[in-house]
Amino acid sequence: MAATPDPALPMPSDNESLTQIESQALSELDAVANDDALERWRVAYLGRRGRLTLVLRGLADLPIEERRRVGARANRLKQQLEASVEEKRARLAQSAGEALNAERIDVTLPGPPLPRGRLHPTTQTLRDVLDCFVSMGFQVVEGPEIEWDHYNFEALRIPRDHPARDMWDTLWIDYEKDGERPMLLRTHTSPNQIRVMEQTPEPPVRVVVPGKVYRYEATDPTHEWMHIQVEGLAVDEGISLADLKGTLADFARRIFGPDRKVAFRCDYFPFVEPGMELRIDCFLCGGEGCRTCSHSGWIEILGAGMVHPEILDAVGYDSERYTGFAFGMGIERIAMLRHGIEDIRLFYSNDLRFLRQF
Repeated sequence: MAATPDPALPMPSDNESLTQIESQALSELDAVANDDALERWRVAYLGRRGRLTLVLRGLADLPIEERRRVGARANRLKQQLEASVEEKRARLAQSAGEALNAERIDVTLPGPPLPRGRLHPTTQTLRDVLDCFVSMGFQVVEGPEIEWDHYNFEALRIPRDHPARDMWDTLWIDYEKDGERPMLLRTHTSPNQIRVMEQTPEPPVRVVVPGKVYRYEATDPTHEWMHIQVEGLAVDEGISLADLKGTLADFARRIFGPDRKVAFRCDYFPFVEPGMELRIDCFLCGGEGCRTCSHSGWIEILGAGMVHPEILDAVGYDSERYTGFAFGMGIERIAMLRHGIEDIRLFYSNDLRFLRQF
């Protein structure tokens, strides 16, 4: 007795339905864009209830001759679709890999270059000055920017009623002790002369002290309310004025060039005796006279002198046995002279057009 055909299964009588399945399947497969869509396509055509699977399951209900013809054609189509789906899967994997490679970050490669910064011109000059004195045997030390009146003035032979205090426009701290205000923003780095000698029971002493100092004064092309100083001090047996002059002459030629001429002129500072200023011949006009050197042919760069014996005695040194010299300079002034800058305010205006030159 012949089996009753399943009405739910297609019963093609020739290859027309297989040709239609093939056309639709390949067209839809070509439009597949990802693995999820590919799996849905496979289920629709090659799954347990896929269109081609139902055709193959319905072959048993066909006459034997038609079964052979349709079965052979259906099997070839099945092999073709299976090969096509694997090929499509491979292409999707390749595309996914290419997309991943395009988005991959190679952490072994160097990152994009960052713009290189540079040292501020005053920092460059400060380092050059300190390197110069370190090579001569000086040690770099630092001190507080908020200072006691004792160290800033009294211990440096500048008592309260001394007219030399008018040389410094002082910024006092709002702090009272015994009805007085003994704290201030240091007006120079010289207080560290006293601090270093107090902490050094016996000479030799050879130090340079860099740091910011503060003055209550209006700013103009040659004055700032804050600037950087370097203080130098040397104390030992047998130190003479010749040692001071030799040290500063060597410094000037290292910073401003080996051909520089130097000259010393008497000047007054309360904590040295004798006092002097160091001048160099103008490197712009060669000593002929110009605006930079005020038509004198010489440029003052720092003040110096022999440490006053009273200061040595006050810190416990025997002034009959020990002598010393001290000097102080403004770093901005040195930088202005080295680079031909006419306005000190340019250093702190944060104008990158100016700063990028150094």
